[in-house]
Amino acid sequence: MNPLRILLADDHAIVRIGLTSLLESEADMTVVGQAKNGAEAVQFARRLKPDIVIMDLMMPKMDGVTATAVLARELPETKIIVLTSYGASDDVAHALEAGAAGAIMKTAEDAALVGAIRKIAAGEKIISAEIRKLLSDNPPVPRLTPRQRDVLASITRGLTNREIAVELGIRHDGVDRHVNAILAKIGAANRAEAVAIALRKQLLKI
Repeated sequence: MNPLRILLADDHAIVRIGLTSLLESEADMTVVGQAKNGAEAVQFARRLKPDIVIMDLMMPKMDGVTATAVLARELPETKIIVLTSYGASDDVAHALEAGAAGAIMKTAEDAALVGAIRKIAAGEKIISAEIRKLLSDNPPVPRLTPRQRDVLASITRGLTNREIAVELGIRHDGVDRHVNAILAKIGAANRAEAVAIALRKQLLKI
């Protein structure tokens, strides 16, 4: 039986090195590539057609959620495992919605990760107990569009709608619509509550 071909996607070299050492020690696994951002993960996966992609969420150029969505659409036979180290439920939930087959914390024991890879390769969906609790305790909000994220970031800096319009080069009434959409999406009653939710749920990673 051919070993599972695994692509690693993480912007920290030390994580990629550690995972490579772990997985290459397993007779039924081989690391076929390492990507340092989401854009590379998509590029490498298209070329290498791995069985498994181990995907970090917080990466430059293209985040792990976006990369997961692209690969789930283009390479449905490739299974994606989210491996995350931070405690915001939203991106994990969105990655699972986008097509990830599993989600595990980076603090998981080596044996747990290796076992999860084998189960996911066999067709199971694996979500660790820690992440299940995270999703239960802190339900995610709908994903914001890039423009809504820009507007929300400006709100967190205390800018008025008129100032946001000037900064982003859009119409004032367009900012009004974006603000109303943001409040509705994240369940905030006003701008101050929107800022509090954005910080608590790490919507902007600031």
